Amino acid sequence: MFKLRASLRAVTVAAMLVLGLVAVPQAMAADQPAVPIAKTADAATRAIAKADPQPAAAAATVCGTGYSLFHAVPLPEGTDPNQRLATLFSYENNGKGCAILDNNVGVSRYMYLHMCKVDNTGCSTDSGNFSEYAGPLYVASDVCAPVTAKMGATSSSLYINYTTEYMFSCD
Repeated sequence: MFKLRASLRAVTVAAMLVLGLVAVPQAMAADQPAVPIAKTADAATRAIAKADPQPAAAAATVCGTGYSLFHAVPLPEGTDPNQRLATLFSYENNGKGCAILDNNVGVSRYMYLHMCKVDNTGCSTDSGNFSEYAGPLYVASDVCAPVTAKMGATSSSLYINYTTEYMFSCD
């Protein structure tokens, strides 16, 4: 009986140690953002990435390696981030920019994403019916690159029509 209790204690202690080793890295990982965030990212962008890290990380993966989240805009503009229909993400990587319009409704919608250099050259567009995202679009110089994002049931029935020059740093 004594040997049985001693063996049971040893197994219990070993199991607790293993659980501790597994749980500690997971707890530490939960504190870390799932995507690198640019030092210059604003508080709203940081809050969106912290509250719902998976979409920001997935979009960064689509851009490629080495991209950091710079800006996230819940759309339609002024929408509570928890009620957004889409999220416009911008990422930076050594002066290059990447933009993605993330579909947050979960069903295919008409989406349009357009981005140019600040001098309106080097423009690129991605449009069509997408269930996940439009983009990625890349710009060789991310300084003040204007971005337009649209989304709706069709191209003539839009509930998002957003244009900004502040998706990237304007230094």
